[in-house]
Amino acid sequence: MKNNQENNSANLSASELNLNCLTTTTSQIKSKQRIADHGEVFTPPWLVEAMLDIVQGEADRIDARILEPACGNGNFLIPALHRKLAAVDIKYGKSDFERRHYALLSVMCIYGIELLVDNISECKANLLAILFEYLNLDSADEIFLAASYVLSENIVHGDALKMCTTEGKPITFAEWGYLGKGKFQRRDFRLDTLTQSAAWNAKGDMFATLNRNDIFQPVESYPPITITNLAKSYLGKRN
Repeated sequence: MKNNQENNSANLSASELNLNCLTTTTSQIKSKQRIADHGEVFTPPWLVEAMLDIVQGEADRIDARILEPACGNGNFLIPALHRKLAAVDIKYGKSDFERRHYALLSVMCIYGIELLVDNISECKANLLAILFEYLNLDSADEIFLAASYVLSENIVHGDALKMCTTEGKPITFAEWGYLGKGKFQRRDFRLDTLTQSAAWNAKGDMFATLNRNDIFQPVESYPPITITNLAKSYLGKRN
């Protein structure tokens, strides 16, 4: 019975993903009404690529964390993920085990905040579709479920300016890291705390004499986890 429930959940995830339709935005707007109501205008692809080229050293690094504070349906995060996966292929293409784990790490280092629910769903689906195709996954593959869980944590329904979720709670992001041998680590930080980093780095600032670890404490830390653990967390979250 348990296996049937897990398979049903996995199949539902695949249908929600709608792999046959990657909804990359080729137009800068969805509707004039959305512009009026939310000021929604998507950054054109050529400009996204130009922006990523400016920070190419970071954008092409697998473990560099990228946050888009108004992520829409992922038109900025999608090319960022493509670049990370290209780096995975170069460094770990000869080892299927490492390739799969570092591909998941690439997804773990993609973050977004978005006000509109439909954009959030599209953004997650678009990013999952890229990983699905890159690793040639099956819909019941644990890494697909693990990535679904990661994106449920990394793509937040909220307001970046207020640094709060739509429920009025402080936005918290998971900091993921790969420990090697199939194990990941997770620490959660509040966004409003992380934004103090610039002040901490400023010369002569009141925090300059303090140790970084004294200021940027995680709100929660977790024991090492595996792809299997993350997949089970996703199935548990759905049920």
